[in-house]
Amino acid sequence: MFDQLKRREFITLLGSGATWPLAARAQQPAMPVVGFLHSGSPEQFTQIVVAFRRGLDQAGYVEGRKVMIEYRWGEGLYDRLPALASDLVRRQVAVIAAGSPPAAGAAKAATTTIPIVFVTGADPVNSGLVDSLGRPGGNLTGVGLLINVLAPKQLEVLRELTPKAISIGALVNPDNPNTQTDTKEIQAAARALGLEPFVLSARTDSDIDAAFTTLVEKQASGLVVTSDVYFFERRTQIVRLAARHAVPTMYFFREFVAAGGLMSYGTSLTEAYRQQGVLVAQILKGATAADLPVQQATKVELVINLSTAKRLGLEVPMSLLMRVDDVVE
Repeated sequence: MFDQLKRREFITLLGSGATWPLAARAQQPAMPVVGFLHSGSPEQFTQIVVAFRRGLDQAGYVEGRKVMIEYRWGEGLYDRLPALASDLVRRQVAVIAAGSPPAAGAAKAATTTIPIVFVTGADPVNSGLVDSLGRPGGNLTGVGLLINVLAPKQLEVLRELTPKAISIGALVNPDNPNTQTDTKEIQAAARALGLEPFVLSARTDSDIDAAFTTLVEKQASGLVVTSDVYFFERRTQIVRLAARHAVPTMYFFREFVAAGGLMSYGTSLTEAYRQQGVLVAQILKGATAADLPVQQATKVELVINLSTAKRLGLEVPMSLLMRVDDVVE
């Protein structure tokens, strides 16, 4: 009888002991989930995902260990973004990291409670994302790329490389919410330099082809490609057309120059997404978006492809070479 009681006690102890780890695991907090919403495609934006993860890593949030990331890509179709943003809201993610102005706008329309950290080339205040840069208010904060305000400088540099320029084209995507602002900025900057500006709209591959045909017909002296995710994804096509028609072209990110484009003047895309990852980590640690100031990307770089300039018959003046941050041979 004694042996039977001892055996029962041992089984009971063993059974209760086996449940302790299970109970402890059940009490552990679930791994936070971050929703990553972008209007582009993963194949073309691999480098920004790496940079975003690096920002999270620096704060101790390693994907798969301390945080999970749900990726949603618009594949260049802006009208898909509202549904993708709503899906992340239904999944109750802890934070939404929104890349590009259309993605940021879709995320803001989808939720007023889930924190949103954006990367945008538009003015965050003028575009209605936040109340102010220092005190964003609401549930949004993020990183501004300063792209719009760089238009005058982009034209000035392009004019320096092509001093005999008379007219200048601006390639814009009519579906981009920043197009109207971009157009006004470029037109004003062009006229201030004594250049005749004209706008070329493109939202499809065939539109891009047609834009360059028009560019040649108008005998344009150069082209400025405005900031847009679709144009970034089609950078190989745009760079090849610019080379085929011998059009000196200014781009907004260095990745165009790496693909063979003439020059770019803009902020670092990868650094902006690293900063976004850092901000997301701060929110995961308890900070509120309303109290986190919007970061302004301060690293502005001028990149020139000397091989492309030579093929176009352009001589890069020493005054410009001395200001170049990077040269592609």
